[in-house]
Amino acid sequence: MRIGIDLGGTKVEGIALDRDGAELWRRRVATPAGDYGGTLSAIADLVAAAEAALGRRGSVGVATPGAISPSTGLLKNSNSVVLNERPLDRDLAQKLGRAVRLENDANCFAVSEAADGAAAGAGVVFGVILGTGVGGGLVVDGRVVAGKNRIAGEWGHAPLPWPRDDERPGPLCYCGRHGCVETFLSGPGFSRDFSRATGREAAPRDIVAAAAAGDAAAVGAFDTYLDRLARGLAMVVDIVDPDVIVLGGGLSNIDALYARLPPLVERHAFTDRLDTAIVKNAHGDSSGVRGAA
Repeated sequence: MRIGIDLGGTKVEGIALDRDGAELWRRRVATPAGDYGGTLSAIADLVAAAEAALGRRGSVGVATPGAISPSTGLLKNSNSVVLNERPLDRDLAQKLGRAVRLENDANCFAVSEAADGAAAGAGVVFGVILGTGVGGGLVVDGRVVAGKNRIAGEWGHAPLPWPRDDERPGPLCYCGRHGCVETFLSGPGFSRDFSRATGREAAPRDIVAAAAAGDAAAVGAFDTYLDRLARGLAMVVDIVDPDVIVLGGGLSNIDALYARLPPLVERHAFTDRLDTAIVKNAHGDSSGVRGAA
């Protein structure tokens, strides 16, 4: 039995799969925000619950924002900053009493969708997380490309391409720079941009619903979001040129993305015609938990 844990900014999800990838058990709990010890306990409790429910012990894989630094052995680059500079894999192994395999959450998402999901059979797959943060994972011929520094796919911390004057220098990112893609395209970034323009507070799903109902301010905010997302993905196409881009994270549930994005990306990409498919995940917005397992 394989147990996967997806450690997100707002939720921790656990799943158990059999050898053939069939789902046996799944549960979500809220992330103990800003509490490292509480996060370790939440993961341990999910593993214990899965094993108690199924009556057997499993291997454990964990998907997390960020990655273990090859130079220090500590987690780096997580937007859940309480995890940074911590030996997360070793602390979890000690708490669970077994080896734990840890991988970047976007890499786990990408390998899940490349294995038997929306990008099954594709040679080069770029998995995108649009949620509390913005991440990316690259899979080539079924294998994750982590990179020498374990930062492959981290498009969320490139600057927004082709910025307009009103987009410079851009919001301050937790990484210390201004104008990162993540600050514009994450769920909080989308909501913040709408609030700044309208004085109204709204979650992304509510902004999109208002736009569909004809609210002019929401239409403008969503159009701006789409244009920025297209510019960011065009940069990925220019560098990686994937066969398929699979969207995950909470914002991937916005169905309008899949019809509207391709022509916008084509407008910005350095190509005469965009043949890269941009598709919704097959295994849900948290498909990364399967990749972890």
